[in-house]
Amino acid sequence: MVVTDALLVAPDGTPIHRALGLTDAELDEIRSILGREPNRLELSMYSVMWSEHCSYKSSRIHLRRLPTSGEGVLVGPGENAGVMDVGDGIAAAIRIESHNHPSYIEPYQGAATGAGGILRDIFTMGARPIALMDPLRFGPLEDPRSRWVAEGVVSGISGYGNSVGVPTVGGELVFDPCYQGNPLVNVLCLGLLPVDRLVLAKATGTGNLAVLLGSSTGRDGIGGVSVLASAGFDEGSEDKRPAVQVGDPFEEKRLIEACLALLDAGLVVGIQDLGGAGLTCAASETAANGGMGMDFDVSAVPRREEGMEPFEVMTSESQERMLAIVTPDGLPEVMRLCERWEVAATVVGRVTDPGDDGVGLLRIVDGFDGEVLASVPASSLHDAAPLYDRPRAEPADLESRRAAAVAAPAVADATGLLLDMVCDTSWVSSQYDHQLFLNTVEGPGGDAVLLRLKHPVTGEDTGRGLALTTDGNHRWCAVDPRTGTALTVAESILNLACVGARPIAVVNCLNFGNPEHPEVMWQLSEAVDGMAEACKAFDLPVIGGNVSLYNESKGVNIDPTPVIGMLGVVDALRTRPPSVTQSDGDVLVLLGDDLSGPEPSLAGSLAAWTAGDRNGALEPLDVESVQRVAGLLRGLVADDVLSGVHDVSSGGLALALAEMAVASGQGSTVDAVPSTSHLFAETPGRVVVAVAPSALDAVLAAAGSAGVPHVVIGRSGGAHFTVAGPSGPLIDVDLDRLTTTWRDRLPEALGAGTTQA
Repeated sequence: MVVTDALLVAPDGTPIHRALGLTDAELDEIRSILGREPNRLELSMYSVMWSEHCSYKSSRIHLRRLPTSGEGVLVGPGENAGVMDVGDGIAAAIRIESHNHPSYIEPYQGAATGAGGILRDIFTMGARPIALMDPLRFGPLEDPRSRWVAEGVVSGISGYGNSVGVPTVGGELVFDPCYQGNPLVNVLCLGLLPVDRLVLAKATGTGNLAVLLGSSTGRDGIGGVSVLASAGFDEGSEDKRPAVQVGDPFEEKRLIEACLALLDAGLVVGIQDLGGAGLTCAASETAANGGMGMDFDVSAVPRREEGMEPFEVMTSESQERMLAIVTPDGLPEVMRLCERWEVAATVVGRVTDPGDDGVGLLRIVDGFDGEVLASVPASSLHDAAPLYDRPRAEPADLESRRAAAVAAPAVADATGLLLDMVCDTSWVSSQYDHQLFLNTVEGPGGDAVLLRLKHPVTGEDTGRGLALTTDGNHRWCAVDPRTGTALTVAESILNLACVGARPIAVVNCLNFGNPEHPEVMWQLSEAVDGMAEACKAFDLPVIGGNVSLYNESKGVNIDPTPVIGMLGVVDALRTRPPSVTQSDGDVLVLLGDDLSGPEPSLAGSLAAWTAGDRNGALEPLDVESVQRVAGLLRGLVADDVLSGVHDVSSGGLALALAEMAVASGQGSTVDAVPSTSHLFAETPGRVVVAVAPSALDAVLAAAGSAGVPHVVIGRSGGAHFTVAGPSGPLIDVDLDRLTTTWRDRLPEALGAGTTQA
């Protein structure tokens, strides 16, 4: 007999299910599943598992359109991380997640626990985490609250990652007014494992034990996913601070080592981390994935606070916890290894047979022989979650905006516009240790990250490399979410090519506004289609991802911001690839464009956004052109004939050339750019390379043979950065001034004083 409640009404008279975020229709569905009225504990369990964050109830119908299979895919979407076979008996586990809402409420802990959570996603698969990346987006630097959030987030990521011993090797940093009330804190993690150590979140074997590893359970994080990630921000957001988890990186480090030791010893049948929805999620998913049931003893869970109710224990998102399924015979060795690593281990559950109908029950009990506090089909907590095909509607002014021309920047404004764009992000990356493990070949500041591929057990260098990039462009996607997302995939491919890597897999973090707004759902659907079309065209599987919705503040949605994480491989890592630099006397060559075509579109460009112009139509994705440029670039990098390389993306050709100049301390003289539109357009598929004069003929010949448009645009050297137009200079600025502006922007802004107000 299941314990029932006499009263399911909140103190203010609101029905409990509504207070927990469940709709009346969802309550009726729960009643149908159970064949009775649910009690308070059961409603709490369904509320967190059926929340937007955990169930993807507004996005699952669209995500199904993504390509998820392909060569080398060992694990695709649905597990804690995607896993790719990268050869030599090695697999790579990769995952990207968001911690947007907690990071606005409490920036340090929100970001720190975001890093901690994704680390657990990786070592849950049996992989040792080797690298973190952090795509970050905040409100404008002029806003004190945005500066406070940015400082706290960066400190949280560095404090956690540096302490646990996993390098943060790259990411993105974007400031834009659309994120003023809702920052985006996305974190990507990569790990390595021997192929034969791969383990999944499955509970199998009747009588096997569920062992809770790691920290004790407190009230921090209760309702984190339902309260924070499934609703927008309003005037009362500060009241949500108790729902933010608190992290302990040193406990996480011990937990990593203990779990990997258990896996190496073959003592684990299945394992699941405790993130969103806490013990409810871990217990139900492992049981359901294995086609089994589970009796879970809530009274056995170690607690750090007195008086915790069962629903609090089962929904707490306290950090640094794992649930491992082990055999009774293996339990003594499990306890011994955990004691060695000073990790608490407690038996909290038993795997049970499914019923005659094949449905396994998750029973929450007060002692294995005690009272049954809740009894629900384990699979119903996630497999039976609602699936909504929410209304979609394109913006009413879409066609008129796309038809409107975007004015080119005036020549007189071009220098000032460039100076407003340049920004050195090393203030952020300098706070991260990106050289841990001594694997990092190309770290922060380049187009992509490059790591040596070493065997995760022996440490032997394979002579190959793994490359990572994260890319997103909210401006493109605000103009056209479908084409903008496809172009973002293309940009990621070129970024990997800049370090000589071929792409093998994609993960994504889809950051959008309120799904109850038809325009937001249209944006999401269009973005998914754009990603699907691009990934199919480039033969790239999408092996995992995350959807973050309700990114709104006071009723205003963020611009659609799908972030692409891409994994690549360098088959022969013989030399360090060229970086964003140039040497004195180098010839500057633009690949992918010869500047002879018509005026390019400025739609969605940083230049247009700066002018407040959100009109125009994006240039369509040219798949074949991107493939030719990427293939050419990989060959040039492998042949070690380039002095420098930089993808043309945000800020266009102007910013790409300026960043190469300031990064190397060498000026540039650029010839014959037809117009400011050509200078600031952001059409993907273009790369600037710096080439020694002795290698120029070989590079130009290779470009011609590959069918890649190209043009020599200038030379490096001198004390000025100058871009000539048809009738005079478009840009002419002293290199010292350019460098000072680039170097000082972030330190001066973030050191000017911040506030929570």
